[in-house]
Amino acid sequence: MPQATGGRAKGGVRGRTLAQVYRRFGEVDALKTSPVYARMAIALSESPEALRVIENAPPRRRHPTAILAALHHLALSGQAPDLAAAFATANTTATTNAAGLDVVGAVAVEVVRRRGDLVLEAGAKRKVRGDEGGRHAVLYPAVAEVARRVGAGSVGLIDVGRSAGLNLTVDRVGISYSNGQSLGDAGSAVQASASVVGDGLVPLRAMPEVAARVVVDVDPVDVTDVDEARWLRACVPPDQVERLAMLKAELALAEAAPPVLVRGGVVDVLPEAIASVPDDVLPVVITTWALSGLDLEGRLRFLQRLDEAATRRPVAWVSVEGVGVAPGMPTFGDRRASGHSIVGLGVFDHTSLHATAVGRCWLRGEMLAWLADS
Repeated sequence: MPQATGGRAKGGVRGRTLAQVYRRFGEVDALKTSPVYARMAIALSESPEALRVIENAPPRRRHPTAILAALHHLALSGQAPDLAAAFATANTTATTNAAGLDVVGAVAVEVVRRRGDLVLEAGAKRKVRGDEGGRHAVLYPAVAEVARRVGAGSVGLIDVGRSAGLNLTVDRVGISYSNGQSLGDAGSAVQASASVVGDGLVPLRAMPEVAARVVVDVDPVDVTDVDEARWLRACVPPDQVERLAMLKAELALAEAAPPVLVRGGVVDVLPEAIASVPDDVLPVVITTWALSGLDLEGRLRFLQRLDEAATRRPVAWVSVEGVGVAPGMPTFGDRRASGHSIVGLGVFDHTSLHATAVGRCWLRGEMLAWLADS
């Protein structure tokens, strides 16, 4: 089937036509992570009519990740039952129709052609969310340890830059480590795991009571809103079955104890978020790969906000950031861009900062080396 030409001005990325963008996404970008999305993208690249529909979306909403998430959302919401059925079949095997076309790709093209208004509407008002899952295996021992250092019996967790705040369920999950250690609730519907690198043992201190849960983000997600939670699931490809199941369980856990949502830039609204934690509770600000979105000045102002908030009571900071990204946090002397992240603990108390690095992690927390004395 011939490729659609597509207009460079309307759909092109770096001089490529929209058809070329979708074909490259299918043949290169999505091939290893989602074969289903790869087949859908290639089918869309070969349909001039579907591409004309997509060209009606705002430029930033034409990218395959946005359109494919919108299609997944329609399938999850029951508005595209044929596509939902094609997903169920495609997750087990690739199938073709009577015309010899890939079924899931052909159905996706038909949905865009016939229900293009719904596809564009689903994708126009939301941004595609990244990996929203909680980083429980790294955060649980870090939060428990920083609370111990302060002598706090209860904590208020403030999740920065993670729109759904799924880090905030860390006290209600079970965690297993490759060295046989475990933490948390073995009966929880959410079970996380991590490989332990090196000989260091993860400290097995119990999580203190979580008395407050707060999300700080420019566009936070209300996990109690059915449609918003569905969109988060739609941002995960339908053939990533285990990841979808984990996300669904995490969303259910978060819905049972929904966080306070503080909307705005972290530097601007962090004082409000910290102030929302009761006076007799230790605020623990959590950043997991969130500070890289700020320039150096913004990161220094973030540090200043923490310092200012600690004039009346201690404020803790659990940092999981790339090497050298978190200001004031030691790095074991590691070089920037070294391929791993530093797990750091900071305690602000009367304008002084006590910061220590306690470990390294890789693969967004799937591998952990705990290096502090336990």
